[in-house]
Formats: sequence, C-alpha cells, structure tokens
Amino acid sequence: MASSKFFSFSILLLSTTVLYVTEAEEALPKTMVLYLQETTKGPNATVSPIIGLTGKDWSFNQFGTVFAVDDPVMVSPNPFSSVVGRAQGLLVVSAHDGANVFVSLSIVFTNFQYSGSSIEIQGVSRQREKNRELSVVSGTGKFRFVKGYAAFQTAFYDPQNAHSTISLTLNFQ
Repeated sequence: MASSKFFSFSILLLSTTVLYVTEAEEALPKTMVLYLQETTKGPNATVSPIIGLTGKDWSFNQFGTVFAVDDPVMVSPNPFSSVVGRAQGLLVVSAHDGANVFVSLSIVFTNFQYSGSSIEIQGVSRQREKNRELSVVSGTGKFRFVKGYAAFQTAFYDPQNAHSTISLTLNFQ
C-alpha cells in the first residue's frame, strides 16, 4: 500500500514538473530583437575603460584594455523608445591587434513581461565586422536554461557624439 502511494505521488510530481517545463518553454519567443544605446565619451558614457596596460592608451584597439558596460536596452532603435532593461558586463580587448573583444554581458530586464529575468551572453566579438555573433549561454527567471546565439549589428554610429545604436537579435533554441 505504501509503495502504491509513493508510486502515485512520484507520477504526479513527474507529470507536474514536465507540464511546468513545457509551459515555460512555450512562453518564450524563438527570436527577440532589442536595441542597445551605447555612448563611449562624456559624462553619460555607458561604456568606460576601467583598466589597461601601464603606459598604453586604454582604447577599443589596445590589447588588454577592460571596459565596464551599462547600456540601456530598448524596443526600437529610437533613443527615446521604451527602456526594457540594461546590458551590463565587461568587454576585454583580447587580440594583440585589437580586432577581437571578449564579451561577458547580461541583458537584465527591468520592464514589461520579462522584468526580473536576464539573458547571459558570452564570446568573442570581431569588432571590425559589421555582423557579430556571440553565444547565449544561459539565463534567469523566464529565460532559465535558455541557449542560442546573439547577433549584434551596428545600426547607427555618430562619431562626433561617440554614440552607437546596436541591434541585438536573440535567437533561442
């Protein structure tokens, strides 16, 4: 009798878990397009060098330079569109010739249906290429255990104001 109750409870628990995981997976979009607004100079800079090689210029082309990132994430390329979160993390110029940057970035959602959730992006960005792909390695909240890739593309660049709009297309498996 006890083993029959245990078996029934185990089946109930397993079916509830499978149902929960299935519902969570169905709720996620397969593709999501967001826009990062990035400023590299001035009092409102969202990307800033924090350390580099002694005696060298701390820049996006100098090997060993480490940057902190805190870009607003928006629903459209318009810099006045709705902010849905922040892209926060680190960039490290990881190639001696400055061509590659190692990226460790969290997309932290603060608004709308994904508030409190995050997506973790990691990989090497070939910064001299217009289209760059990095790995989506995981997530939290509604994006827990998500995998896929993130495609970055510079949509707009204003060198005078050191401002870029970067299109971020997230593709989930």
